[in-house]
Formats: sequence, structure tokens, C-alpha cells
Amino acid sequence: MSPHQFIARSALLGAACAAATLSSAAAQPVPDIGIDAEDEIIVTATRRAVPAEALPGLETVFDIQDIRDQQLFSSSLVDIVSQRVPSFSPTRQKLSGAGESFRGRDPLFLIDGVPQSNPLRNGSRDGFTIDPAVVERVEVLYGANAIQGVGATGGVINYVTADARGADGWEFRPELAVSAGDGFDGDGIGTRAALTALRDIGPADFVFGVAQESRGQYFDGAGRSIGVDGAQGDVQNSDTLNLFFKSGIDFDPDTRLQVTVNWFELEGDGDLIKVNGDRATGLPATSIEGDIDGLAPTNDVLTLSIDFTRSDLWGGDFQAQGFHREFEAIYGGGTFNGFFNTGFEAPGRFTFDQSANNSDKTGLKLTYSHADLPVDGLTLTGGLDLLRDLTFQELVQTGRLWVPEVDFTSVAPFIQADYRFWNDRVMVSAGLRHEDATLDVGDFTTIFSSGSTFVTGGSPTFSETLPNIGATVEIVDGLTLFGAYSEGFNMPDVGRVLRAVRTPGQSVDTLLSVEPIVADNLEFGAEFSRGPLQIEGSWFESTSDFGQRLVANAAGIFEVRREPTEISGIELSATYAARDDLKFGAAFAALEGQSDQDGDGIVDEDLTAENISPDRLNLWVSFEPTDRWQLRAQTQTLFDRSFNDAATNTDFDGFTLVDLAVGYRTDAAGRFEFGVQNALDKAYITYFSQSVPGAVNRDDRIYAGRGRVITLRWSGNF
Repeated sequence: MSPHQFIARSALLGAACAAATLSSAAAQPVPDIGIDAEDEIIVTATRRAVPAEALPGLETVFDIQDIRDQQLFSSSLVDIVSQRVPSFSPTRQKLSGAGESFRGRDPLFLIDGVPQSNPLRNGSRDGFTIDPAVVERVEVLYGANAIQGVGATGGVINYVTADARGADGWEFRPELAVSAGDGFDGDGIGTRAALTALRDIGPADFVFGVAQESRGQYFDGAGRSIGVDGAQGDVQNSDTLNLFFKSGIDFDPDTRLQVTVNWFELEGDGDLIKVNGDRATGLPATSIEGDIDGLAPTNDVLTLSIDFTRSDLWGGDFQAQGFHREFEAIYGGGTFNGFFNTGFEAPGRFTFDQSANNSDKTGLKLTYSHADLPVDGLTLTGGLDLLRDLTFQELVQTGRLWVPEVDFTSVAPFIQADYRFWNDRVMVSAGLRHEDATLDVGDFTTIFSSGSTFVTGGSPTFSETLPNIGATVEIVDGLTLFGAYSEGFNMPDVGRVLRAVRTPGQSVDTLLSVEPIVADNLEFGAEFSRGPLQIEGSWFESTSDFGQRLVANAAGIFEVRREPTEISGIELSATYAARDDLKFGAAFAALEGQSDQDGDGIVDEDLTAENISPDRLNLWVSFEPTDRWQLRAQTQTLFDRSFNDAATNTDFDGFTLVDLAVGYRTDAAGRFEFGVQNALDKAYITYFSQSVPGAVNRDDRIYAGRGRVITLRWSGNF
């Protein structure tokens, strides 16, 4: 970094740690931080109590009504996030999120602050760990940051679960829904039922939730069945069950203990078989009835957390969270070359097998924040995070370990300072997080397809100090400028690296490719809010001297390449309330990404589609002609994109999708709603299938997107 770059970045007093931890919450009282804000909306993911508008960087927060509105078009929380956040890539509409990114990098998924992502063996299944029925707010924090620990090189997506505090007696939130393609084929009908019950009895409160969903077969805009992704897993033709429990007790007005348990399972029905498409004619893959071999693709996730808060401890606020998460993802089977094993094959035959990713996380987060200091307007926050992540990948039919057991431990203290002055028009924030991490792997031998190569185990250690510095300035009433610099920390997909070792004499201690990814995020932007108009925009640049890029090998399996990467982009959004009953909104993102693929020290090759998303424009309008009726229309436009990749035809032909919804509220019988996803029945090939190099030359990976889908839903709040 040149001196002038260093000065420019340092002068930014940057918020990326704050910026990526931006997020607002439901309205709640703000602890005394020197501002008069009885009803201030505050951030819940920043590890400290700071008003959202005072944090430098972009945030998107949508509440329970926003979630329910988007559920009329998709019950997937990942689809909901993608629709609301244009810099989050378009989804594959599959169980696997391979190729999905946030600002061109990995998002960190959280449930009430508990990490759901699996960086050590990233099987791209971390978006399906909880049902939206028990989620009442989604906080999206943009840009690399380290405040929540490992994983947020692209940003943070925090699912905040239902809270019973303030419920008047028993409160019930039932939901019934049915959906189908407009051909109303019996195989394509899906059903959904959910019930969330809340009770506040003074010092104690409870939330009980159950949700069950059966998804039918999917059809494209031409009426053809959509090819099932039997290997990576699919959400079509699957069943989901989610059980949720939360209970809290207030020992006094300042002290609370809370326990949360969430179990989620999504399992394929296993009775669809893919029929390959034809790239030459543009015919997408389809599905026919048939029983699969082996186990159906499944996500099975258990998340437990215990939270203790004390709001008046030595004059400050103390929070402690202990958590444990057990994650298993089973993938579809096959007689793939990579599963070949001479100890199991019959003569002339390959071995049938399938893999399962397993990751168990246990952690402790401690945070203490103090605002009653001699310097007026200054708040100091400090804490300590402990994490253990035990990950392996098994071949379940033959009992072999494809990825050996990887034991990751991390100790991370942090400190953050926030200083407000000039009548609270200026806030400067700065902080440090220090990560001491160890990656422990025993001796192992790769499977036969990697040469049965013996690898000496080891315990490489990593130590990174991650700064953030930023500022916001309210120039005039309603207009705020911000700037931020921060660093995020992530582990590469070491499982892919370790399982692919073919050179004898290797040691885990000397494998350069398991060094961590540090992403630098630089950001400038502005927010304007006056009367009915709200506008915000940001320019960002994210760089990594030793980043991660996914590349498909000859077998179509993604492998990790470590090389310098640079990503930049702009994000703009606006809302306008023409009247109380008529509102408009728009959001736009444009991203560019390059890497040094030939090792010449010049970052000049385009990141491919599994690493960067197309430019996107989302528009919406909401109209409430009476207090009972609500109408909504929204569009999503993905623009054409070309790549400077001469080896494959990866150029993307964009498309526009339109969704429509109407709702009617009754006084005693709840709410009745009708939604139409892809209302114009557009026939299109997904971004992943059009442009990812590992897909564009394969007839089995040309997937169409869903055609018109009609959903009828009844819901209540009693």
C-alpha cells in the first residue's frame, strides 16, 4: 500500500466493522449513550448500542411484515434476502447456494447472533437453517467486518427470532398456504402450515413455533418440469420441518436469562430423476419420476443458545452468549470418478457413494459497553469471543473420510470506541479485533481418486489484528455523509484443499493454501431523508491480497484457487411515499471483480459468475386503497454481463421478472392473500446455468428458473 493510500484510508475513520455490523432492530429503548432518543431504533448486531443512523455504512433491515409479503413469492429466506438486497447474487433456486455471494464474497449467516456458515468445508447449505415463520426481523449488514468473528468477508445476514416480551396474554400466529404452477399439475402443488405461539407472564416469557412445508415439483415458463439437482440438493419436491422454542426470565428490570432452541430439517423426497438438457439447442434439464439411489439430500441443523444480559453492571451493559450448533448436510450420490475406490468396486464398475458435511460449533461471546465516562459523548465497548468448530466430510455409503476432521479454535478479544460530538451530528468510531486461531488436523490419507496420498498432520496458527475506523457527519438536517474502512477475516475452504492433496510429502503446517483470507473494505456514501423521500447510496472497494476463487475441475467439482482479488461496486436505494397509501421503492447494485489468475502480479482477469453477480435493479410499488386491501407489484431485472474468458461461452443474457400480490384483512378471520411469482410466466435459464464455467459446457447443469407460481395464504394474529 502506498503512503497516500494509507493516509486516505486512515483518514476515513472507518466503520466497516461497524458498517458490516450495521443493522437496526425493532424499536426499543437505547441505553444512555449521550443522546435523547427514547424511541431510537438501534443496531443489534454491532455488539454495542449505537443508533442505526449514526453507523457508517449501508444496512437493510426488514421486519415481520416485509418477510410475510415476500413469502407470497418464495418461502426461502435466501430468496427473500436476494430480492431485497441487489448486491446479493440471484439465487440458484436450489438447496445448494454454490455460486451465491454478497458483494462478491461470502456472507456470514447468523440466527440471533449464532453463526450458521461453514467456511472450513463450505458446502453452500448455510442459507437453509431456519423457517421464516419464527423470524420477525432480518438484519443485513454490508461489507467485510470482524465484529461477529470469522466469515463476514461480504457482510452479515442475521435472522432475529420471535420475541414474546410485551405479548398481551397468549398470542397466536397461524399460517396456511398452498401454491402451484399455473398449470395446477398435481405433482407441482405445495402446502405449508405454521403456528407460532407467544406468552408473556410477567417475569417469564415463552415462544413456541412449528412449521411444516411440502414443496411440489417445479415447472418453468414453458410448462416443462425443472431438472432436479440430485447431487447438490434441491428445494423442489422436498419436505421441511422446523421446531422452535425460546424462553426468557427477567430476574429484575436489569437482568435477563434467555434460552433458545431451533431444530430445522429439509429433506428431499427422493422420487425425481434428472433428464439432461441440450446446450446446443438451449433445452434445459427436466425431471421424471423415479427412485434415487442412496439417501435423499438433507439439511439437518440444531441451534442452541443461552443469553445473559445485565444492563447495570458497574455502570455499564454486559452481555454473554453461549451457543452450540450441530449441522449435517447430505448430498446426492452417484458413481462419480472422485469416489472411485479399488477396495469397493466390482470388476469394471465404479463405487456408488455420497458425501455428508458435518460441522459442530461451540462458542462464547462476552461484551461489555460503558457510556458513563469522563469524556462526554464517548462510549467504550470491549469483549472476548471463543469459538471451536469441528468439521469433516464423510462418504456415507463406504464410511470413508473425504475431508479429515478439522478442529478450528479461535480466541478473539476486541475493543471499540464511539465518540459523538457537535450536537450529535458527528460520530467517529474506531476499533480493533485480534484473532488468534489454530487449525488442528491429524495425519490422514486422501481417498483413492486423489492418489491415496499420505499427508502429515499439523497445527498451523494464524494471528490477525483487524481494524475498523469510520465516521458519519450530518451536514444538514436529513443529509448524512459517511466513510469507513474495515477488515474481515475468513478461513478458506480448507476441506477442498486437504481432500485434493496429490503430492507426496505434504504437511498441513506448510500448506500455504490454508492461510486465512483477510478482506479490506473501503466505503463512502450518503443518506438523505426528508419528508416522504429517503435515498441512500454507497461506493465500496473490497480487496484481498490472498483471496479465494472457486474453479470447477474436469469432473465439475469446485476447487479452491488462492490469488489476489479486487471487487468494487455501487449500491443505491430510494423510497418515496407519494401518499400514506401509496409508496414506491427502487434498489440498484453494480459490481465489478477481478483477480490475478496467472500470477503475474496484475489483477486483470474477470471473476467468474460463481464469484460475482450481475448488475441488478429491483423496483416495487405498494398501494393500500382502504385499510383492508393491499396491492403490491415488484420487478427484478438482471442485466446482461460479459466476462473476458476466451475459453468458455459464459456471457449472461439478462431478464426481468414481475411479481404481483393482493391481500385483504378482516377483523375477526385474519388475512387472506393471493400472490403470483413470475406473473408474466417468463421462460429463462438461471444466471448460474448460463455463466458459471463449471456449468456452461454441461448438459446436466442447464437449469431453467421457475415459471408462474400462484400462492394462496391465510394468516392470523390472535
